Amino acid sequence: MIELQEGLLPEIDQQNPYAIVAITKHGVQLARKLNSSFIHSDVYYMSKFEQGDEEAKHIQLFTGSVRMLLPSLFNQYKGIILIISLGAVVRMIAPILKDKKTDPAVVVIDDRGENVISVLSGHLGGANQLTHEVAHVLDARAIITTASDVQKTIPVDLFGSRFGWEWDSSEKLTPVSASVVNEEHVAIVQESGEKNWWHLDSPIPENLKIYPSIQEAINAKPNAALVITHRMLSHEEEQILENGVLYRPKNVVIGMGCNRGTSAEEIEQVIQESLNELQISIKSVKALCTIELKKDEVGLLEVVTKYGWEFVYYKPEELNAQTIEAPSDTVFKYTGVYGVSEPAVRIYSGADQLELVKKKSGNTTISVALM
Repeated sequence: MIELQEGLLPEIDQQNPYAIVAITKHGVQLARKLNSSFIHSDVYYMSKFEQGDEEAKHIQLFTGSVRMLLPSLFNQYKGIILIISLGAVVRMIAPILKDKKTDPAVVVIDDRGENVISVLSGHLGGANQLTHEVAHVLDARAIITTASDVQKTIPVDLFGSRFGWEWDSSEKLTPVSASVVNEEHVAIVQESGEKNWWHLDSPIPENLKIYPSIQEAINAKPNAALVITHRMLSHEEEQILENGVLYRPKNVVIGMGCNRGTSAEEIEQVIQESLNELQISIKSVKALCTIELKKDEVGLLEVVTKYGWEFVYYKPEELNAQTIEAPSDTVFKYTGVYGVSEPAVRIYSGADQLELVKKKSGNTTISVALM
């Protein structure tokens, strides 16, 4: 049992990404029902409603004010589902809000389970999607007030997120979002990345205009712009970002070989320098590929961990099966393959033409391809 005391944050026995909290008799019944279907959730309710099976069901009881429980839940859960009145929730969470990029999703359910309301972090935190899932379980009404969801248009802060796209900068998210929902002229230019980003059953809104190039979009004088590319923009092209958001799709693959013991610092420097020479953003890198012999290479592991890239390695026979432009007898002497970076990047990307076939730099070789 958790005893809540003023000024002391309780220890939370977290097992799942979502917390369900109830403080009334009816709320407890809803929480238990939701927990039985929404399996990735932990339930918290007041000890006076104890039913005897809480330990078996991993339900956590608490005494004291729920207000003192919320800071710990905020720090540890991806989403919090509160069966508490909306007004009370707003007052309780106001002092602990930090940032839309870090605050958890907060969803409120009324005491009769008729309405499920997305309250906080609707897009980035996933509260809107969580609201729909909870409403489905309870056969309740999902209430979403985010303008882009209501109007069935592009949510600028989440555009391409299901594909792993990243913004280059969050500076213009708010004004560009305003242009989208206010039905102003918004230019969309896509040079790379997944094409099936429009997934709604309605047509793309007429104010969103797709242009074949950045220059043509600039010439059209839009109020705002969404640009999807792995490429670094030229100085002239950057004017599209005066009120624009630049998205980086994950479509760049790096092939790499290195001497044993090569430092992460050297590997990272070679990657950054090579991508800069190619005018490619490091934010578009999806994977780093190498030979199986290097699967435990500390420097490579540190770099892929730092950037969150996939780390892929291939057997010698897989690499030797590739036709390559720059075979090396020296590499074959030590590894049994005629190349590492080039064939590895060809296998993963499936590309016929590489952006960089092979470059030797210090203790490394690097190849780069676009998917």
